[in-house]
Formats: sequence, C-alpha cells, structure tokens
Amino acid sequence: MDNGSDSEKGKKIVIVDDDRGTRDRLQQILESSGWRVAQAPSGLRLLSLLEVDRPDVILLDVAMSWINGFELCRAMKANANYQGIPVVFISGRSAPSDIETGMSCGAADYFVKPIDTRRLLERLRELSP
Repeated sequence: MDNGSDSEKGKKIVIVDDDRGTRDRLQQILESSGWRVAQAPSGLRLLSLLEVDRPDVILLDVAMSWINGFELCRAMKANANYQGIPVVFISGRSAPSDIETGMSCGAADYFVKPIDTRRLLERLRELSP
C-alpha cells in the first residue's frame, strides 16, 4: 500500500464499530495510508472522543448496542457542533432500504461489509481534502 498523499497526513478518523476485528483491520489500512485513527466500540465512546479531539471523518457501523448508527448519525447531524463532520456508514446491512435510511440520516456514503478498501480510501480522500 502507498503511504498516502500529503493531503491525508495528519487527518483524523474515528472508527465506530462494536466488532474489534473490524476496527483493527480498518485501523491498519487507514494508518498505512497516513490517517491518524481512533477507535470507539460504541456510540457512547464516540461522543466522549468528539469532546477531546474532533475527527475529520467518522466511519460508523449501523448495528451497535446502546444506540444504532442511524440514530447516532441523526443526532450528530442535528447538533451544530458535529453536523459538519462527514459520516460514512460501514455495515453488514445491505438492503436498499438500509442504505437509503443511512443516506437520509445525513451520511456522506454507505459501504457494505466486506468493504472495498480501495474505494473507501478514495472516498475518504474526497471527503477530507
């Protein structure tokens, strides 16, 4: 993998997924492309991270405990402090209605697992120039 362009260097991304394996795999891919990566196993942990170090992009799973990704995305987009942060869903839920719901919540994109990492990296570069 390439080391990413200068435009991604230092860009911060948070991976929110209750599956540690998914978070770890994505972190490895993103870090090798120059991103600074934080992980959150839940929406509650994401909220605490947002207060400490604002990310440039959030990768968000749909199916999680406490609050699902759709609800969390809606809440973030309703909050003036966070509505400008692009949210990209990463989910095993592939029904057209799920994708439509994700996009209607205000997401910038929706990727179905297993994720096409090359396409994901291209999209992240577009979202965080």
